Amino acid sequence: MKQLDFIDDKKTKADYKNWVPESLLRNFIGATVITFILFIIFAGTDLVFSGTHRIICGIILGIGVLILLFSSIMLYVMYRTFDYRGKRKLAKTIIEGVAQYVEIPDGGVGLDVGCGSGALTIACAKRNPKATMVGCDIWSGSYKTEFSKELCENNAKLEGIENVRFKEGNAVNLPFEDESFDVVTSNYVYHNIMGHNKQKLLLETLRVLKKGGVFVIHDLIKKSNYGDIEKFIEELKEEGYEDIKLIDTTNGMFVGHREAKFLSLAGSMLFIGRKHR
Repeated sequence: MKQLDFIDDKKTKADYKNWVPESLLRNFIGATVITFILFIIFAGTDLVFSGTHRIICGIILGIGVLILLFSSIMLYVMYRTFDYRGKRKLAKTIIEGVAQYVEIPDGGVGLDVGCGSGALTIACAKRNPKATMVGCDIWSGSYKTEFSKELCENNAKLEGIENVRFKEGNAVNLPFEDESFDVVTSNYVYHNIMGHNKQKLLLETLRVLKKGGVFVIHDLIKKSNYGDIEKFIEELKEEGYEDIKLIDTTNGMFVGHREAKFLSLAGSMLFIGRKHR
């Protein structure tokens, strides 16, 4: 009965997936098992090697097993921590926490860049029932098998949220006209876009924000990702941007400093402000 209830629950409740792709976790566990089997064959018997070669092979494969085992355990812990149905539900905590800063005027339109499974888009739509939220994503890369436009639309339907729509779009070159949205938001997206200047990515997002509109960006805003963010903020202020703030979300707001480091979330900050009028 419990198993049937779980299956029915998956069909009737929104599935926001996991920030640690299940396929990635499976691949690491599989690689660990295979490497351990090879260790037994090559290092534990004389079937292939003997003597010095067997010892060297054993050392190499043994180190490989330990690294893969440690990585698999880390990924599993992270998977359980972020799980929407788990005990910690950290992903849900962060999504709802970011959404609290997204206030869209009645009749207005908000944009969620890199919406993934639609979690933040839908959370913002819930908080702003008289506005419309648009979620855009390229739905590709390592998350392609996990997230999709269809998943987002189905999650919105299961949540009973109608003031949302989803569109394919790349954060590098958003498919929207200048000054199209009253609010723009995003959660842990830009640091994942390799080979592109993160400050330029932010400027592309701000391009589609209306004058007087608000931006709420949550990301790993570290110097290694964003360069001199303070200088960037000063440049925005010179252009007339207002009320710009950097809020550390690892000070207990969403997660503590120690847990943030363990979960690779160190440097998590909310970048908030208002575009010049």
